[in-house]
Amino acid sequence: MKVTVENKKGLNKDVKVFIDKKTMSSYMDEKYEEVKNNVNLKGFRPGKVPREILKRQFGKAIFGEVLDKVLKDTTTKALEDNKIKPAGQPKIDLKTFGEDKDLEYIISVTELPKIDTKSLSDIKFNEYIVKIDPKETDNRIKEIAKSQKNFKDVEENTKAVEGNLVVFDYKATVDGKDFKGNEGKNTQLELGKDLFIKGFDKQLIGVKKNDEKKVEVKLPKSFPEKELVDKNAAFVCKILSVKKSEDVKIDDEFAKNLGAADLKNLKELISKQINEEYKNSLDTLTNKEILEQINKIKVNEIPQNLVDQEIQILSQGMKDEDKKKNLKSHENQAKKRIQAGLILNQFGEENKITVTEQEMQNEIQKQLRMMPGQEKMLQEYYKSNPSVLANLRGSLYEEKILKEIKKKAKANKKEISKEDAEKLLKAENEKHMKEHTHDHDAEKKEKNIKKSDKTAKKTSKTKKVSKK
Repeated sequence: MKVTVENKKGLNKDVKVFIDKKTMSSYMDEKYEEVKNNVNLKGFRPGKVPREILKRQFGKAIFGEVLDKVLKDTTTKALEDNKIKPAGQPKIDLKTFGEDKDLEYIISVTELPKIDTKSLSDIKFNEYIVKIDPKETDNRIKEIAKSQKNFKDVEENTKAVEGNLVVFDYKATVDGKDFKGNEGKNTQLELGKDLFIKGFDKQLIGVKKNDEKKVEVKLPKSFPEKELVDKNAAFVCKILSVKKSEDVKIDDEFAKNLGAADLKNLKELISKQINEEYKNSLDTLTNKEILEQINKIKVNEIPQNLVDQEIQILSQGMKDEDKKKNLKSHENQAKKRIQAGLILNQFGEENKITVTEQEMQNEIQKQLRMMPGQEKMLQEYYKSNPSVLANLRGSLYEEKILKEIKKKAKANKKEISKEDAEKLLKAENEKHMKEHTHDHDAEKKEKNIKKSDKTAKKTSKTKKVSKK
């Protein structure tokens, strides 16, 4: 195989590949031998079919298979040997080909630019450590305790008041008749929350244990038996117990119920949890800071085909008119994204960073835990949308690269309070909103300039006509 790289300047390359007919014939001989040993033709024993017969019947198909394999293998080798990394799918232009002929073709390819990643170690970024005040941890534990209400039986003959929990059995009727699902056992209602049927629990205020109370309500539109919707129902309730809420005691036992070793351990875990919550948000801030500096690294030329692809993604779902209006801003945005992507990818390759299947599974499980009750639906969504999985892998890959860059870059460690962390995040959010508004205003301004320009041209034409 003879390979010649033409027009070496710039990213667009033409790679000429020449394979002599002797080499092509050896590939054909191998294929014919393979076919001969596997084909069954009437009148011939297996493996004894003459080549002329095979050529007459399968010649075109055999040559097509050989050509596809040779092109695939030699294209990859030609690019690898010349250290050309393609940005997108190469195009192949066949010049000469055919059985008993030389094969000559040209690979037209846009090459990924060569990038020097040494300057990444000069990047400076702020690494925030949030100092959590013990009072903050105590407040969070109190909130948890408050949400875990502890109901205990009230004293004998004590009447139920708002906030109490009433436990009862009931039997309901409509117009004196039973209906499907009209009985309930050990039903629990926290009075004042109105979570059962509107107006129901108010009628239980004042009941005592062993009382029998008749509650009359209108059945709601959400009632399962549709023919009974908006009808008046009578519920005869047998009160089993009345319970009042008591503050949960925050002690070692409380901590153990939450999975901690003791109260001291719970405080450590909660403090760590609060810190992680802020750390994740501040890490996003730090990553943005690093990406902004990465975008300042000079890349001599960005492959236009990648820019065009990115513009298509950015303008997906837009009308043609809107695509034209936003073309310039989309092009700038596309170049920024691709430049950052090229630098990160180069760094990732140099540092042999990959995303393992185990890491992918861990991330998917994390996503599933965030949507309790919808795990099956989310799994099906991932299964039927490979592009979503590809995006997830891409996010993990970028995350790992940025983590590695942080190890090599210059970190300015800052210990800040929770309040300072909130101020930083609020400022970043406001900055993002301002940038978004600025981009929108810029587009609006450009539109008005074009409109004014058109008006000016029309006026100019009118003046010329009036002169005539």
